[in-house]
Amino acid sequence: MSGLYGYDNSFRREGCGRVAGIDEAGRGPIAGPVVAACVVLPEDTVIRGLKDSKLIPPKDIGRIFEKVIGCALDIGVGISSVDIIESINIYQATKLAMRQAVSHLGERPGILLIDAVKLPELDIRQVSIIKGELKSASIAAASVVAKYVRDRLMLHYHGIYPEYGFDQHKGYCTKEHLDRVAKFGPCPLHRKTFNGVMTMKLPF
Repeated sequence: MSGLYGYDNSFRREGCGRVAGIDEAGRGPIAGPVVAACVVLPEDTVIRGLKDSKLIPPKDIGRIFEKVIGCALDIGVGISSVDIIESINIYQATKLAMRQAVSHLGERPGILLIDAVKLPELDIRQVSIIKGELKSASIAAASVVAKYVRDRLMLHYHGIYPEYGFDQHKGYCTKEHLDRVAKFGPCPLHRKTFNGVMTMKLPF
C-alpha cells in the first residue's frame, strides 16, 4: 500500500511495532476545549475516504469516525478545558491533551507519529511530522476522532449557550461568532486570552 498507509507501514517494516498517530482539534478557535486523539490502526486496513478531517465534508465525518473506531486496535482521547488553556497557553494545553490521549491507550505503542508537535516528556520513540494528517493514515484517523469528539462537545455546549451558535461555527473566529460575542459578551467557554474575545468593545 502506498500513500497514507505506505508511510505508516515503513515504520512497521523497521520493526517499530504498533504505530500510533496523534492529532488535535480545536487549537485555533476562540471558544471551547482542545481535544487530542491517539489512534493505532491495523497494518492491512484501508478506510475508504480517510484523510485529513479538514478535507472531509461535515456530513461524512460521522461515517468515517465510525469506520475508524470500528477497526482501530487502540484509541485514546485527551481533553484540555478552557481553564487549562487559559492557565498554561494553547500550545502547552495541546501537548497535555496529547499526552493524556497516549496515556488512555490500552497498550504502549512502539512509535508515535505526531502532527507537528514533539512530546519530550514521553519515553516513546516519536516523529513530529509537518502536515502529518496528509501523510500518515494513523494521524489522519486521529484527526477524524479528535474533530468528531470536539464537534459533539460543541453541540452539547450549544444547548447550554444557544445564543452563540456553537452548533454552526464550533467556536471558531467567524464573523457571526464575533458578532455574537460583541452582543452578549463572552461566556465561560470563551478563551479570554485570545484575540477577538477581549479586544473588542463588549457590553459590560
